[in-house]
Amino acid sequence: MDVSRGSPTLPLPLALTMGEPAGIGGDIALAAWLSRDGLAPFFLIDDADRLTALADRLGLSVPVRPIVRAADALSCFAEALPVLHRPLAVPCRPGQADAANAPAVVMAIREAVTLVTAGEAAAVVTNPINKKVLYDAGFAFPGHTEFLASLAGVATPVMMLASPLLKVVPVTVHQSLKNAIDSLSIDAIVTAGRITARALQRDFGIAQPRLAVAGLNPHAGENGSLGLEDRDIVAPAVRILCQEGVSATGPLPADTMFHAAARCRYDAALCMYHDQALIPLKALSFDSGVNVTLGLPFVRTSPDHGTAFDLAGTGQARADSLVAALTLARAMVTSRRADSRA
Repeated sequence: MDVSRGSPTLPLPLALTMGEPAGIGGDIALAAWLSRDGLAPFFLIDDADRLTALADRLGLSVPVRPIVRAADALSCFAEALPVLHRPLAVPCRPGQADAANAPAVVMAIREAVTLVTAGEAAAVVTNPINKKVLYDAGFAFPGHTEFLASLAGVATPVMMLASPLLKVVPVTVHQSLKNAIDSLSIDAIVTAGRITARALQRDFGIAQPRLAVAGLNPHAGENGSLGLEDRDIVAPAVRILCQEGVSATGPLPADTMFHAAARCRYDAALCMYHDQALIPLKALSFDSGVNVTLGLPFVRTSPDHGTAFDLAGTGQARADSLVAALTLARAMVTSRRADSRA
């Protein structure tokens, strides 16, 4: 089943977090509601007054409806944007972040997870955050992925970037290239491969997923002449995955993995570091990529872009990636439910 094409209506709404309120999260949430035909109902955890003011600023005809419970979103979504009203500490100006609002940003994420865990929402969809603003306010996690894993009690979350053209998983994520190489291990690759293969089955409906595993070095090391990591780390990890029943191929030269014919031979690419995964994904699907956290007990998706302070409040921000994230979240929930009944 290609879950990227949508799925039946969910019995529960999707929980969408505010993200950094000075960024484009509000802009794209308003635009996504205007494009709501075909989307599952969603609600925002946000300041309803700031969204009303933002809609007026952007000239968007979006009635904002404060709700008391997540379930209330189902009855009003067709006529208004449902919002669990959570006031900000200080007024928000587009493009000008204030650390005083950081606690509200974090609490929106926490509340979304609580609602999904309690069976009141179907999935978590997160708007972009500004990490520096959160760090300045004492946030102790590298980003969304690690914070969500902590809330869920998951030791090893895996980040996937997904689009209709390509799915990629970086084994190492937000590290310098030197640190990423130093931290690369057989166990890290095997763990990421296991979680990815299972997620492709459970969340994407792919019965027999195929993984393409990128080499670290140019030409996958050329048998050790361009570096030993592919021979000593990547290749043994691929062998272990195959022994466990995962259809994995590699290490493969990364420069020939992402053209159209090559992409037909696998369902997801396992990459060794951040840019090795994200450059091809963004080159192919800049406006439609979705960030997915694999290995969680609930579905979480997010637009694959940042806060774009320069676009906030201008009406120029595109909602494509958020619409894709909402669409994929619905489809993943449906696929996961079908998998649990199998």
